[in-house]
Amino acid sequence: MEQLVGVHNHHHHHHSSSSLSPRTPTHPLPHLLRLPSNRLRSPDHLHHQHQPHPSSHAVSKALRVTPPFFLVLLAAVYLLASFTIFSSPAASLRPSKNRAKLLLPMAAPSPPALSSSSSSLPPPPPELFELDGGGIRAWISNVGATVTSLLVPDKNGVLGDVVLGFDSLDPYQEKCSSFNDACLNNLKLNGTSPYFGCIIGRVANRIKDGKFTLNDKQYSLAINNPPNTLHGGFKGFDKIIWEVAEYMKGENPSITFKYYSKDGEEGFPGDVSVTARYSILASTTLKLEMEAIPLNKATPISLAQHTYWNLAGHNSGDVLSHTVQILGSQITLVDETSIPTGEMMPVSGSPFNFLTETTIGSRIAQVPGGYDHNFVIDCGEVKSGLCHVAKVTDPSSSRVLDIWADAPGVQFYTGNFLNGIVGKGGAVYGKHAGLCLETQGFPNAVNQPNFPSVVVQPGEKYSHTMLFEFSTK
Repeated sequence: MEQLVGVHNHHHHHHSSSSLSPRTPTHPLPHLLRLPSNRLRSPDHLHHQHQPHPSSHAVSKALRVTPPFFLVLLAAVYLLASFTIFSSPAASLRPSKNRAKLLLPMAAPSPPALSSSSSSLPPPPPELFELDGGGIRAWISNVGATVTSLLVPDKNGVLGDVVLGFDSLDPYQEKCSSFNDACLNNLKLNGTSPYFGCIIGRVANRIKDGKFTLNDKQYSLAINNPPNTLHGGFKGFDKIIWEVAEYMKGENPSITFKYYSKDGEEGFPGDVSVTARYSILASTTLKLEMEAIPLNKATPISLAQHTYWNLAGHNSGDVLSHTVQILGSQITLVDETSIPTGEMMPVSGSPFNFLTETTIGSRIAQVPGGYDHNFVIDCGEVKSGLCHVAKVTDPSSSRVLDIWADAPGVQFYTGNFLNGIVGKGGAVYGKHAGLCLETQGFPNAVNQPNFPSVVVQPGEKYSHTMLFEFSTK
């Protein structure tokens, strides 16, 4: 859901089927250890340093009177000292609290789950992880817990990458300080990702004027989508590098990410422990389980998954020929800055009626700018405790995507601000090149008493689960 290109133009990541390895930072070569010299100076050298040079006769006499056993003892001491120095562990290789003194690069320790000092530790490097379920294959990065590629079979069993993204992890981490013309032009030229595939937080969608009051205290957030806050601020959960808590390969592959969001981050109150787990079920279903626990203050939490789908293939053009069914009979009306007014509008008789499968392009011209609206999920059909949210079908490949979730709303966004971003394999993503179906709490719910609350109390658990179920028609 983005109202400005910046809104959906923040990162870029290329992934082609032939080159799925992102550019990752190279590790510095270990420093060579400089051990002190273990050569013992000759007694003669020490003796002669401050005395007149003796005659050769005196020297030979001194050697003649030196007992042979003393020379043997001296050699033994020399050998013992050398052995001790070389065999003892070098102090500089032992873990040290002062990382500046380490001579060899070491993997950064995992931040303590509840430690406020974890900010002093360097983040882990950007990485990419594969989940191969047999039927579908996903590549997911620890940058923003982002789905960068997803290979899904068509009606003929041919795998195609159905998500927009980039061949490098660098663009996923880039951001603009404000969404002005210069920034938007830079996004287009450099392919910075417009929230491609990532997890959005601490609060998805918009918060009016970047302000809210909680427990009689007003909080001011980063205004990254003037005049509002969007998707968590300038550095939301999509821009950070998550810790990999668990990575399982095999028949039911999964990866679990963790993040510790600190009090005051982007203006939000309280420390929050967050986890996100992707897994592949029954070979053709991708499952996402998100949880968050406030540790010391009440805070709004509303996470969303922000993949851009194109079931014909990420490089196949626009999605206007896709059919969509959204199982929501109302939308939340918005003002000119895309902030909900608090009113609900029935979709019947409007271009927002997707209660039955409808081609996206059939009525999109009736919606100024394109679709970027929150639908209220009716929750009719239920599977594993999750409501059937939406169904997307591509007529050319016969690929079908069914989305199930337990959130009250879903943002339907048609990539209105994609404007020629260069993506995976050199594919150019133009307007409507992908669609988003972001299950979420309602936008600006923290300021709307009649919306389902997104405020979570300390010790309570926020949870949000999604299923992306693939099939062919």
